[in-house]
Amino acid sequence: MGASYYQFCPVAKAMELLDERWTLLIVRELLSGSERFNEVRRGVPRMSPTLLSKRLNQLVRAGVLERREDRYVLTPAGEELRPVVEALAVWGVRWIGELGDRDLDPKLLLWDMRRNITPDAIPADRTVVLFVFPDVPPRNRHWWLVLTPGSADLCDADPGYDVSVTVTADLRDLTQIWRGDLTWDAALRSSAVDLQGPGPLRRQIPGWFALPAFAAVPRPAMHDSEGASKVG
Repeated sequence: MGASYYQFCPVAKAMELLDERWTLLIVRELLSGSERFNEVRRGVPRMSPTLLSKRLNQLVRAGVLERREDRYVLTPAGEELRPVVEALAVWGVRWIGELGDRDLDPKLLLWDMRRNITPDAIPADRTVVLFVFPDVPPRNRHWWLVLTPGSADLCDADPGYDVSVTVTADLRDLTQIWRGDLTWDAALRSSAVDLQGPGPLRRQIPGWFALPAFAAVPRPAMHDSEGASKVG
């Protein structure tokens, strides 16, 4: 548990556990379906394994998680945090401004896309999607998503299979699509995203990924100092 606020307020008592750095992001990962240590770690790639282990153990002791062999499973107390995390996501989309360059991470973006694949939409045969981000350093520029019925593997090295579709986009543009700030159609019309591959696959690929729920959140109309309306 974190340092005590020494207040009887239930918000204060809850935050003694939840406001420690990374804790709610770990809960977010578990709510998104991650169960094993390495799965959680892929959702918080900048967190040290030692600190992740410490935070997971704190959540177990607090009754938010249960450890079952090599898996972490949310308890009813942990599941009750779902609307809290979802509300924070909605608030963040609506009221937090532009993303900084350091907020953009191809590994984190594609890991989230990987776990939001629409199973019924992907082809029955093995399909390999190559993502190319020309604006990022070479070591993080190419990523392969290998789709088969019932599984999806994200690779940062060529898995050796023929590529079915290549998606080329700046990292910010694909992130904006995933956040709901830019539609696939608009990105394709403006050439912010380029698709290479057989026509049927190019037309289908936007439907292979179910956007996260917060992507549909309406953005408030904001006004700049000269009174021109803009979206934040």
